[in-house]
Amino acid sequence: MADRICVIGAGRMGEGITLSYLLAGRDVTLIDIKPRPPAEQSAHDARVLANLRRELATFGQLGLLDAGQADAVMGRVRLCRRDDAAADLQSARIVFEAVPERLDAKRDAFQWLGETCAPDAVIASTTSTFLVTELAELVPHPERFLNAHWLNPAALIPLVEVSRGPKTRDAAAQQLLKALRQAGKVPVQCAPSAGYIVPRIQALAMNEAARMVEEGVASAEDIDTAVRLGFGLRFSVLGLLEFIDWGGGDILYYASRYLSEAIGPRFASPEVIARNMEEGRNGLRDAQGFYDYAGVDVDAYKLERLGQLCQRLEIMGLLPRAGRAPAEPQTAADAQRASSSSIR
Repeated sequence: MADRICVIGAGRMGEGITLSYLLAGRDVTLIDIKPRPPAEQSAHDARVLANLRRELATFGQLGLLDAGQADAVMGRVRLCRRDDAAADLQSARIVFEAVPERLDAKRDAFQWLGETCAPDAVIASTTSTFLVTELAELVPHPERFLNAHWLNPAALIPLVEVSRGPKTRDAAAQQLLKALRQAGKVPVQCAPSAGYIVPRIQALAMNEAARMVEEGVASAEDIDTAVRLGFGLRFSVLGLLEFIDWGGGDILYYASRYLSEAIGPRFASPEVIARNMEEGRNGLRDAQGFYDYAGVDVDAYKLERLGQLCQRLEIMGLLPRAGRAPAEPQTAADAQRASSSSIR
């Protein structure tokens, strides 16, 4: 069992992390630590296993595995309770905590893990609410503690945001990063700051989209179409900071000034944008911006990025070709109508 991954908490996130490692060929112990009467526990266990099988069936419909593989995958999971998990925790080197987002539940789980896990086991919370600096105070031997913020659906989204605690050892961080990569994940590291990376950016974008509906700027359908085919499509190829470099930091600076005057101060650019302008770091055309382009073949780089964009457009049936108009994309309303007609 030395290669086994342990996941504490059999909720949505715990199930998603479990599926990620099962699909990667790892043995996983999924531990439900909430006390339940026997009959309720049996029903809960059956529901969790049914959830895992249903998700695997969905993956089968998506062509990610066949029925025979699903049975083999399920053979690698052990669902157990707190009172019979000690041997698994002793053998595991990576333990993910995914209990409900309540401080009392976290405190209880970490105290138990500190007493039960092997001394060299890395303990990673998956909290999306608390900062690692706050939780580290609850963990015995916090030098082996980090936060690993997975994004739902956890089994499919590759990104995991990793934050170190104030006492986290480098060896523990590297061990967790390696384990995440073994599940096909792409970990990024960020400081212990509210919202991490993705939630902080997406909260701004989602609130602005809702605000535009509120102000009558556009319909929900048109805003979402604009996001899917403009905003999201481009940023699936170019990161936000890379996009600033691509167009020029000065363009963002002046656009932000206009928007902040026309709409409100929330659109003002941060000081780093003006500072980069003053230092001649506007992006590609200056060979430096948020990234350093010295020695980069800019034409080849641009061609590579445009090729990646074309691949996405091809998948969506929207790639323009000479003599052929791209297909009109399905809107949310189209999808809803199609769903309604299929039900009738």
